[in-house]
This record gives sequence, structure tokens and C-alpha cells, in this order.
Amino acid sequence: MRDLSVVLLADPELLSARARLLGLEFQACDSPARPGGLSLEPIPLARRCSPGSADPRNAAAVLQAIDRGAKGCLNGEFDALVTGPVNKAVLRRAGLDFMGHTEHLARLAGAPAPVMLLACEASPGRAPLRVALATTHLPLSAVPAAITRHRLRAVLAVLLEGLERDLGIARPRVAVLGLNPHAGEQGELGSEDQDVVARAVADFGSARVEGPMAADTAFTPAVLSRFDAVLAMYHDQGLPVIKYAGFGRAVNVTLGLPFVRTSVDHGTAFELAGTGRADEGSLLEAVAAAARMAKRRSSAPPARN
Repeated sequence: MRDLSVVLLADPELLSARARLLGLEFQACDSPARPGGLSLEPIPLARRCSPGSADPRNAAAVLQAIDRGAKGCLNGEFDALVTGPVNKAVLRRAGLDFMGHTEHLARLAGAPAPVMLLACEASPGRAPLRVALATTHLPLSAVPAAITRHRLRAVLAVLLEGLERDLGIARPRVAVLGLNPHAGEQGELGSEDQDVVARAVADFGSARVEGPMAADTAFTPAVLSRFDAVLAMYHDQGLPVIKYAGFGRAVNVTLGLPFVRTSVDHGTAFELAGTGRADEGSLLEAVAAAARMAKRRSSAPPARN
């Protein structure tokens, strides 16, 4: 990553204080960084904060940093956006309408069908694993009504395009999980898989998309070897598997945006703040992945009309 120019959008006093606490050196210039350099654009907090404590009075600064990064990507100033974890509950307690990065960035960019994808690329002894979500931050009781044929078709279209354009996978194939146990057991455990999921899958053809599959057997090596990604119906159907397989190495990618956005595969972990025990592995993976994706987009031929 030595050829990257990284811009931090953060409070300089906060970064300096944390560096001193952990015995680290921190230097960032306020001018555009050269390749391999680091620059800082100040986003001041309203209140000083201590490690591991969240203050709703600083929520506006958190959202300001996210918005600044997104708008910088939209106007061509930045090539990609890498975000850290945020505490959504604290932002909402501050009165902000924020359900998650994916939804917020899609609203800013006017993207109708953003797709959350967590990707853990191949490593010695491990095949790549990529899991996308048909729904994101919804209560489980709201998921069945959100799973519509129209929604699944839109998500699958974005997912297939993103796998090819941003991850460089030629002719990607996707396994689609069922909503119900055993993918509905031929209607005995719910009709959604036959009436909704199967029909959306049929719109793409079996050469590209297959399902609905029973979620309890879809993540076996024999099945995964035939596909480039898995589409889960809801958050906790798919993400526990990828976090078990590669926690700390996986990258959260938002597909369907007009710019590249990646993030870490974990939450805020306030109990680790200031201790020196936090693992930066996923953040480094997210930066590297964003750089690869931005390069692919910049070198891709113009889209046909």
C-alpha cells in the first residue's frame, strides 16, 4: 500500500491523544498526501471523549466525516471510501436518521439497490468466501415482508455486476439461500421460497444463479466450490459463517454505489478501545481491497448505453 495517498477524516486532537496513550507516533500533514503518505482533514468533535465511551454529542461529527468522504468520492476528489465501525444506537440517540453505512451511503448517492457483501479472499488452506445480504439492518420480524421478487431481482443484478466489475470475477455464479428452514421443505415450512425466491432465481437462469438452497447445507465445501458468492436472505443467516471463517480478515463492501466503499468486518468493540489489544487486520484489508477495486474501475472500459 506504499503507492496509496490516504486522507484521514477525523479529529486531530483525538488521534494525537490516542497515539500518546498507546505509545505510538502519529504524523499526518494537512496538505494532499503524496503516494505512500498520510494527510488529515480535520473533522472536530464537539466534546472530548475517553476511550471506550460514546458521547451522543459527537454523533454529528461522525456523520459529517462519513458524508465528507462520500461526497468527495461523488465529485471525483477521492477514488474510494474506507469507513470504520460506528455505533448506530448512539447516532440514533442523538436524533440522527441512521440505520447503517450501507443505507446511508445509498441515500446520499441515490443508489436504489445497495448490496452488502462481506468477502474473505483466499489464503493458504482456505478458499475464498463471499456472502451478500438480500436485507441488511432489519428486525427479523420484518424480513419476510421485505423479501419480494422485485427486491431479489434488483439485489442479484447488483451482486452479479459487482462481482464482475469490482472483484474481477468473470462470469460469476451465485448460490441463493432460502428464507425458511430447508428452503421451505416444498412448502411445508413456508411458501416464500417457492413463491418468491425460486421465481426471482429463475429470472436469471441456472448458469448464473441457483437456489433457493437450504442454508444449513449451502456452506459446505462441496457446494461452495461451485459458486463465487452466496446470497443470504437476512443479516444473521449469512454473516456468522463468514465471520467464523475469517474474522479479522474479511472486508465489508457496498455494491451498487457509484463509488467504491469498503469497511471492516467488525463493530466498535468499545471494551478494546485504548488497550492496545485491538486488531487492525480487517482495516488494512479494507484499504487494500478499496485500492484494488478503484483501480479496476478506473481501467474498465466505459459502460455501453
